[in-house]
Formats: sequence, C-alpha cells, structure tokens
Amino acid sequence: MIAVEDLVSGYDDPVLDGVSLSIPDGEFCLLVGPNGSGKTTLVRHFNALLTPDEGTVAVDGTDVTERPVAARTSVGMVFQQPRDQFVAATVGADVAFGPENLGLDREEIDRRVEAALAAVDLDGRADERLDELSGGEQARAAIAGALAMEPSYLVLDEPLTGLDWPARESVLAHLDTLHAEGTGVVVVTHDLRDLHERADRVVGLRDGRVVLDDVPERALDEVSALGVRDPRC
Repeated sequence: MIAVEDLVSGYDDPVLDGVSLSIPDGEFCLLVGPNGSGKTTLVRHFNALLTPDEGTVAVDGTDVTERPVAARTSVGMVFQQPRDQFVAATVGADVAFGPENLGLDREEIDRRVEAALAAVDLDGRADERLDELSGGEQARAAIAGALAMEPSYLVLDEPLTGLDWPARESVLAHLDTLHAEGTGVVVVTHDLRDLHERADRVVGLRDGRVVLDDVPERALDEVSALGVRDPRC
C-alpha cells in the first residue's frame, strides 16, 4: 500500500496542503485535476523524488525518505515526456540501468531486460537507439524501464498524451495486462477517455487538496468541476 498522511509540499505557497491518501495493492487509480493542482508533485513523493515539508509517505509500511532505493524499486515512475527519464542511448542499455543500480548479477539483469521489453512488444530491439524510435515506441520503452525494476506499483504521468491511435491502444493493452497480474497502476491524466472504464477509483485534486475520491461511476459526475472533460459526453 502507498500511504500518504498529511502531506505538505511547500511552506509559503503549498503545492500540496495536507493531503492524505491510501492506494491499496493492485488498484487502478486515476489522478485528475486542473493544471497546478498538485498531481505530478504528489506522485513524485511516492518514490522519494521529492521530500515532504510536512507529513509522511510510506510504501508497504516503510517511510520513503528513509529508504528511497526501496521506494523506487517498489514504485516505478513513467514521466509525461519519456525522453526526460532516458539515461542511455539504446533501448536495452536504458532498461538495464535500474537493475544495474540495484547491484543485481548480469544474468538477472538480462532476464529482467528481456522480460520488460517483451511486455511492451519491444523484444529483439534492445540495440536500437532511443532517439530513433517513434513517440509511441519511446513511451513503451519508458514503461519497460520501469517494469525492469519489477515494481509493485506503476505510476504514469499523462502516458497517452501525443500518441497516435495504435500507440495509444498498445499502451492501454499493456496497462490492462499489468493490472490483471496484480500491479497497482496510478495514472495522472487530463483525458479520461479509454481509462475510466479500466479504473477502480478516481481521485481529484484542486489547490493542493483532495476534493474527489470515488468509484468512476460516481466520480464522472464531478470531474467537469475540476476542468476535466466527462468522457461520456
């Protein structure tokens, strides 16, 4: 479980102002809200990319600030712009980076890279340059890099933005598979199309506070007040 308690980020002008939220194992959660509401800031606290000014964030009972490596192993993060998280020139080298930093042996690293690339239909393409991939392929490579850490939770920030229809379908299919296999999925999004029917829960932020937390069937009646289009309209 990801457990956020009374989280404050920023003192003078808080981006997050006393947020409390729990995300159970295996849940598919959508995090919505207008620009500046604190969505991206919140998820970056999940694996200690940011440090709370007040409050705590724990993953499986462990404070993420005390064990950031454990948090980043349990919570895989995929940024809105995949290029922002690439650290190597080729697909395989980038996907291997995380497991290598865990100090795993070469055989285990190779196994994880192979499995992660297969999971996103990039098997056999480890030697290709990341800057030569399409936008959809880069998105899938970024997901593979997170999957190679074998996380319990996968957090994606606007993963469908700018993707054409085939790439969008591919990413959605992989999220379905991960969720079915028990991985918790958190998606930060402005666009609920093709996502709301997959979700277990919708959480809405406004002005750094949680103002909506419900199942999709009821939450969709409230999302327009958060500047999010109701996908049923």
